[in-house]
Amino acid sequence: MIRALLPGAVMNSADQPVAIFGDPTEQGLTRLTDDGTSGGREKLDIVFPVLHGTFGEDGTIQGLLEMADVPYVGCGVLASAAGMDKVVMKCLFRDAGLPIVDFTHFIRTQWEADPEKIEKRVIDETGFPCFVKPANLGSSVGISRATDQESLHRAIELAAKFDRRIVVEKGVDAREIEISVLGNDEPVASLPGEIVPQTAEFYDYNSKYINDNGARLVIPAELSPEMITEIQALAVRAFQAIDGSGLGRVDFFLERATSKLIVNEINTMPGFTSISMYPKLWEATGIGYSELIDRLVELGFERHHEKSRNSTSYS
Repeated sequence: MIRALLPGAVMNSADQPVAIFGDPTEQGLTRLTDDGTSGGREKLDIVFPVLHGTFGEDGTIQGLLEMADVPYVGCGVLASAAGMDKVVMKCLFRDAGLPIVDFTHFIRTQWEADPEKIEKRVIDETGFPCFVKPANLGSSVGISRATDQESLHRAIELAAKFDRRIVVEKGVDAREIEISVLGNDEPVASLPGEIVPQTAEFYDYNSKYINDNGARLVIPAELSPEMITEIQALAVRAFQAIDGSGLGRVDFFLERATSKLIVNEINTMPGFTSISMYPKLWEATGIGYSELIDRLVELGFERHHEKSRNSTSYS
């Protein structure tokens, strides 16, 4: 029987600190006493780490759960790290033969040492407009659109506040299409949806979290059956390119002038409220919210069992 540790229960006992140790003999929450010693354990059947950003979806918490030998929902350490790092992600997509936008990247100290040289390289390789992003961050934090060298300089300054590695992508005039992926070794893709920005040039942080009218979700997206099939196939390939497991949301650009599909990025722990794109796409495909959670838990146990088959010693 699986028990859920609900937010209310957590808050009611919040005066007693707990910890997860990277020790498989503990395998759960350890209650800590005032003197720092163990005050008992709370076994965890499985963890659903619905955490965004640094430490939450970049492989860090996943690594802790691996060390503790606790089953968890979603991508493993490698896929989570690759899904967070836009440079590594794009390189993996490119090596898998997936269509991606032209991009370049550099290190913050390189730009600080010679900003004119770096900015000239960016202009030569991506042109304008372009999008400047911290390599390791989510929710569109630190992202801005540059249309000339002055705005490029400001955009790099902003991105450099959040990461030492900066990626710059060529801007494209395109529709923004998103699709959900579910599974482990044999993943499947949902129907796609579309993000239609209403008040900003792109789907930025304010549109996602602050302005209720910042964007409109179209579910399912108005696309031909042939285009839907192509998007689903590319989404599964992108998921497999990072060795994804459990869940992921793959974001696409659909160029307006050419109808060319471009894989933008993958999110290994997408928003999971009842109104978030990931579950809503599955709902449109025929899998309800509760059923989706049940399936993700099953996939987490399946992945943990598969890992347990690996030998950890050699003689």
